Amino acid sequence: MAILSRSVMHAKRILSRSSLLANQEASIPKGFFAVYVGESEKKRFVVPISVLNQPSFQELLRKAEEEFGFNHPMGGLTLPCREDIFIDTISSINSM
Repeated sequence: MAILSRSVMHAKRILSRSSLLANQEASIPKGFFAVYVGESEKKRFVVPISVLNQPSFQELLRKAEEEFGFNHPMGGLTLPCREDIFIDTISSINSM
């Protein structure tokens, strides 16, 4: 439970520092958040907050923290991975 709380708090810190996400908040349903994924061109995805407690998504958060800290270039949570890897990760989480 402590790991889940820590991960959720980490994600909330990242999201709370995002001015772009705050501006787009109306377009994001409650219980979801936006992430930007891709190597050269970033694509926006809206994902459920339930993914935050999944180990595979937590690994993406750790990589984002290592690469960007709390300074995300897109203004929202940016994950440093290819789009196809992100889609595979989210698909495997949703199929559980």
